Amino acid sequence: QVQLVESGGGLVQAGGSLRLSCAASGRTFTGYSMAWFRQAPGKEREFVASITWSRGTTYYADSVKGRFTISRDNAKNMVLLQMNSLKPEDTAVYYCAVRKIGNSEYDSWGQGTQVTVSS
Repeated sequence: QVQLVESGGGLVQAGGSLRLSCAASGRTFTGYSMAWFRQAPGKEREFVASITWSRGTTYYADSVKGRFTISRDNAKNMVLLQMNSLKPEDTAVYYCAVRKIGNSEYDSWGQGTQVTVSS
């Protein structure tokens, strides 16, 4: 059973940085894609970034391109999200998720970590 545990959220001023971590366990992730999503109060959950476990191919939402960087540490089974130049609109609960490449849906999710950016 896949388990995903996020950490690293907190309160930061606009323009600041945070690094989120997602510890993944329960299987080998070769052939999988790992992603970060976020959900702000009153809004739908939205895609932030993803990375393929084997090749490290990355994708980003337009709203975070140039500010956020997703990476993975295969040895530690961790996915990281470096967030720079944070804006108040980045405030949300951030979730780590995983899907098998070829599947359309992410089917394993973490519990989320709160990121709050003050103006």
